[in-house]
Amino acid sequence: MREISLDRLRTLVAIADRGSFADAARALHLAPPTVSLHIAELEDRIGAPLLSRKRGHVRPSAIGEVLVERARRLLADAEQALDDIQRQVQGLEGRARLGASTGVIAHLLPQALEVLRLHHPAIDIQVAVLTSHETLSRLANGTLDVGLVALPQPPVAGLVIKPWRRDPVMAFLPAHWRCPARITPAWLAAQPLILNDATTRLSRLTAEWFATGGHHPAPRIQLNYNDAIKSLVAAGYGAALLPHEATTPLPDRRIVMRALRPALWRRLGIAHRAGHVERSTQHVLDVLWDLRLA
Repeated sequence: MREISLDRLRTLVAIADRGSFADAARALHLAPPTVSLHIAELEDRIGAPLLSRKRGHVRPSAIGEVLVERARRLLADAEQALDDIQRQVQGLEGRARLGASTGVIAHLLPQALEVLRLHHPAIDIQVAVLTSHETLSRLANGTLDVGLVALPQPPVAGLVIKPWRRDPVMAFLPAHWRCPARITPAWLAAQPLILNDATTRLSRLTAEWFATGGHHPAPRIQLNYNDAIKSLVAAGYGAALLPHEATTPLPDRRIVMRALRPALWRRLGIAHRAGHVERSTQHVLDVLWDLRLA
C-alpha cells in the first residue's frame, strides 16, 4: 500500500488554513505547481476530491475536512517526536541503562544518581544488578550503555574499559571481639567468616589474600549482598572482608573496621561501547568519573 507523505498532508493543511493555493505555496516556500501536484497526488491516493473552490475561495470537502483534522494530529505528533529526539541528541533528556554489582549500587551509585537528578533531571537511569561478566556481555550486545565492573578484565572487542576507583578492602569485625590493630590472613582464617559468594571478583581477591599466608578457610556463609553481610557481622555471626569507600557512612557501632596486612584493594572500572556515545550516556559517564576520587 502506498503511504501518504507528511509533506502532502502539510500542503493540504496550509491550503485549508489560508483558503488559497497561492497563499499556501508562499507559506510553504513551494512553487504553485508543486502545491497543485501535492493535492492531485493526495486525491489520487484517497480516491475522492479533498478541496472545493467557491467564489475564488478554496475549502476542504467533507472528506477533506476529516483528513485535515487527522493531518493536524499527525503533523503535531511528528513535530513532537522530532523535538523529543532533538532534546535527547542535545542531552537535555534521554535514557541510560547501567549495570553494576550490589556493592557499587549500595553507596557509590546513589551519589551519582543524586548529582544527575539535580543537573539532568530528564535523564532516566535504569539500573540492573549484575556481575561484571554479565555487565560486559550486555554492553557488548547493546542492552546496556554503562557498566561498573571489577578489574582487571580481559579486553572485549567494541568496548572501552577504563580504571575508575581503587578502594581498600577492610576487615569488618564484631566490636566485642578482641582483635589486633592490623588483620593478617593467619589471624582471620581462625575466625568464623562471612564472605562474598564465589561468583564475585571480591571472593577471588580474598581467597588470594588468604593464600598469601597459606590459608584456605571455609566461611560459615557466603552472600552477594554487602549490607546483609554487615548486618551479620553486627550480630556477632562472624568477620567479613569488604571494600570501604571514603564517603561510605561508618558502620554500625557493633562493628569495628581494621586494616589488612598485607593491604588488599578492590579495583573498579567504567565500561561503555566504543565509538559514538549519546549525550545522556556521556552525562552519566562524566558524573561517575567525578566520583573516582571520592
